[in-house]
Amino acid sequence: QVQLVESGGGLVQPGGSLRLSCTFSGSAFRIYVMAWYRQAPGKQRELVASITSGGTTNYKDFVKGRFTISRDNAKNTAFLQMTDLRPEDTAVYYCNAAFSWNDDYWGQGTPVTVSS
Repeated sequence: QVQLVESGGGLVQPGGSLRLSCTFSGSAFRIYVMAWYRQAPGKQRELVASITSGGTTNYKDFVKGRFTISRDNAKNTAFLQMTDLRPEDTAVYYCNAAFSWNDDYWGQGTPVTVSS
């Protein structure tokens, strides 16, 4: 069953912005960590940013100052505000929701293409 659904991806010019959304359904329990990953063509999936239920955030260096992760705990939704997008940001972006270190779920991904 699909429990995580991402949206908001698309085609954008360099320097532009996009906001990705991820919503989890199917559980009433608190999500410990929500995170965004991305996978570019021919490359492995990599962590972009994460946020805990308490609001603590972590970013990889290549997105610091450009991307912002946030969440709405009441709606089981995470967001990734992406600004100053670069061609190297082109990838399929995936949301992950973790209830524990051994219990997590993946969305199907939303593609982001940055091109002039």
